[in-house]
Amino acid sequence: MGAALALGQPQAPASLIAYAELDSSINPITKDFLLRVITEAHRDGASFLVIRLDTPGGLLESTKDMVSAILNSPIPIVIWVGPGGARAASAGAFITMAADIAAMAEGTNIGSSTPISLAPSEGEQPDKDDPARKKILEFVASEARKIAEKRGRSKEWAEKFVLEGKSLTAHEALENNIINLIANSREELLQRLDGYELQRDGQRAQLRTAGVPLKTYERSLKEQVMNYLADPNVVYLLLTIGIYALIAEFFTPGFGVGIGGAICLLLALLGLQVLPFNVAGLAFILLGAALMVIDLFTPTHLALTVGGVVSLLIGSFMLFNFESFEAPALGISPINIVATVGTITALFVFMVTKGLLIQRKPVATGKEGMIGAVGTARDELNPTGMVFVQGEYWLATAIDGPIKPGESVRVERIENGKLVVRRT
Repeated sequence: MGAALALGQPQAPASLIAYAELDSSINPITKDFLLRVITEAHRDGASFLVIRLDTPGGLLESTKDMVSAILNSPIPIVIWVGPGGARAASAGAFITMAADIAAMAEGTNIGSSTPISLAPSEGEQPDKDDPARKKILEFVASEARKIAEKRGRSKEWAEKFVLEGKSLTAHEALENNIINLIANSREELLQRLDGYELQRDGQRAQLRTAGVPLKTYERSLKEQVMNYLADPNVVYLLLTIGIYALIAEFFTPGFGVGIGGAICLLLALLGLQVLPFNVAGLAFILLGAALMVIDLFTPTHLALTVGGVVSLLIGSFMLFNFESFEAPALGISPINIVATVGTITALFVFMVTKGLLIQRKPVATGKEGMIGAVGTARDELNPTGMVFVQGEYWLATAIDGPIKPGESVRVERIENGKLVVRRT
């Protein structure tokens, strides 16, 4: 299906209707994608743009830029929250209200736009007299009122989304003048838009959808990767895996984990470019890693490891400092932090305690130090021949049949000055 647009009076049908989907958190990558779609749709001659929206919310700055782009778009924009089960929460409510036409499917909801940093915890009463809280709430509420007034929507409910954290179902949103219509599928939406009239730039506009093709604009591979990296949980995991993989490579050179660690670190740095991170948080994470590594070489009996764990926890919780309008999905999950720090702690405690046990173990010298050593057969051992173990040639006897030259052997014991070995 497709669309055409008439301004004031019927005109020749447009060539296409543009369609795109926003089904992730609102972040700088999402913003750039929306701006690109609007620009390309206008360039391609689309009469209007339909955006399917399903989002838990997002960053304040990205939301403001997206709302501005929608309000100032050269072509009409229709936001459809769908299908059933989708949501336009937090920042999504602002984006939906900014559309020329807002639509929702049954089984969806809109609202809950109280900034997360100001929302009370479960069982906690908000401090209504807190000056900082009131100032931020009033700012966000004023932005909601401006959007609603611009599009002729309910300013009262736009305000309730922010000040009271209210949300509405599709039918409630229609009854309270937050959206324009209900459609349960994209096809139903386009059918209902055929002949739909709206006021735009002081002129009456009429949409046409019958017989006009639909062009879908999708995220590029780069946008998909960057959007994935815009998740703080992903960035946090890549960062910690990268740091400790490089540490593992330092202790076991040639094992290959260093390459993977370097790649993880580079990907984490890409993610940090689009997320507002705290430099102090990053410094605490690096300090934690340094303390743990130092503990492997000093007899502190895990004292530095404990300090490293504390530093790592502090850095993990303060790594990202989002502005006041963030979505819950944009924080690092506490479960993620506990699991990551717990795994790293267990690994380093094992390494440190193992090192202490080795230090306390009597040192094997001379021939006794050969027991358990691995070497290579130089002659055919049938059953006696020469082996090369710990940089020296030894006469050895095989206890498990003939061993060919080049095969790996392990020293089992020493008898009469000869090594007794078996195939590894």
